[in-house]
Amino acid sequence: MKISKSFKIYIHIIVLSLFSQNLIGAEDFSKNVVIHEKPIAIKEIKFKDPDLLDVDLTNKKGNIMIINFWATWCTPCKREMPSLEKLTFKYPEIKVFAVNTEKPNKIRTRDFFRSVGVTTLNTYYDPDLSLVKTFKLRGLPTSILIDKNGEEFGRVIGEVDFASEEFLNLMKKYI
Repeated sequence: MKISKSFKIYIHIIVLSLFSQNLIGAEDFSKNVVIHEKPIAIKEIKFKDPDLLDVDLTNKKGNIMIINFWATWCTPCKREMPSLEKLTFKYPEIKVFAVNTEKPNKIRTRDFFRSVGVTTLNTYYDPDLSLVKTFKLRGLPTSILIDKNGEEFGRVIGEVDFASEEFLNLMKKYI
């Protein structure tokens, strides 16, 4: 079976179009970050530590916090996690909580962090997905940005480079 020359050209055009859209989307920081006009009150922020003890940030105030939801099977999570750790080195006053949305498994989580070169981030769990439901997440990775008053001022939907100048400039407004 012979494929016509015009069909090959159409296929190349479609493939190039899809490829270029992915490149443009990945570089457009503003498509992934949503900043609310007015901060949103949060009723409850509870999840589990590695020993499955409760962590309650509901009334925690005074620091900017990022709650990053991720999973070991999530490819964009793998790409963004090292930049999240870099952010904590550059701005230790920003408290980062990396919340694994899978069933708690210390070994799988440890192996995931090793595979992406992350050594200092603590990991947490949301085993019953209650926090995922509270924030009405639609995909991973998603990061909730919480201001010093304990309110959600924004969120990152999808992958972002937390160590990029664009993100750091955004965070400087809230530190």
